Amino acid sequence: MRTALSIAGSDCSGGAGIQADLKTMTMNGVYAMSAITALTAQNTTGVTGIMEATPEFLGQQIDMVFTDIRPDAVKIGMVSSSKLIEVIAQRLRLYQAENIVVDPVMVSTAGSRLLEEEAVATLEGELLPLATVATPNIPEGEILSGLTIRTEADMERAARQISERYGCAVLLKGGHSVNDANDLLWTKAGPRWFHGQRIHNPNTHGTGCTLSSAIAANLAKGFDLETSVGRAKDYISGALAAMLDLGRGSGPMNHAFALTGEFAGGCDQ
Repeated sequence: MRTALSIAGSDCSGGAGIQADLKTMTMNGVYAMSAITALTAQNTTGVTGIMEATPEFLGQQIDMVFTDIRPDAVKIGMVSSSKLIEVIAQRLRLYQAENIVVDPVMVSTAGSRLLEEEAVATLEGELLPLATVATPNIPEGEILSGLTIRTEADMERAARQISERYGCAVLLKGGHSVNDANDLLWTKAGPRWFHGQRIHNPNTHGTGCTLSSAIAANLAKGFDLETSVGRAKDYISGALAAMLDLGRGSGPMNHAFALTGEFAGGCDQ
């Protein structure tokens, strides 16, 4: 069985972070593991507290995974400080990790800042150059490229800038601020647009975590990057279309929308 590791923060409400990553990787057919960068107190309405792991303990978690069940892919999500980013980068180089997906989580869906400002430079200098693909949204793409993004042409300029600056492929996610769910993948071969129909579901908590984890899972299974992105977009569309409605804010998706079998049913089914 192929394996994947998520290095990210915990979301106690289950819709984003490590919890979303493990659900997504499992549903996409790989054995999922985790190294937790921080505990968060959050729900669908926002984040009220963050308690970081120490760099030493994060390093120990990564060591224990790589020295026993080596991951075929690694997804990196919320990492809120420079010292944690440095530990991750050092371990990825040490173990010569492959299929690295970096989701540069800077701000939560509800607007809470999740990455310290001084850590952005460390992310850019240490982690992005190791990435197979980075998956910024529009605000993150503006920070990483230094460009304003308002149109699809802007997206192409920004994605190219990020890719050439850091030496990785870039999946720049369109979103409502530019277009209707059209994402741009920029590689050395140039641009590839992935067109999607916007699903009118207000519950989008954890979409970025889910997409990046699905890409990592498909890379772990041996699919090429373009195929992995296409399969990941199909998966997240299905999770959104299931129209799960939980919580008082922007709720989670149904990661298990395609789950079937005798163990999934309840006594009332």
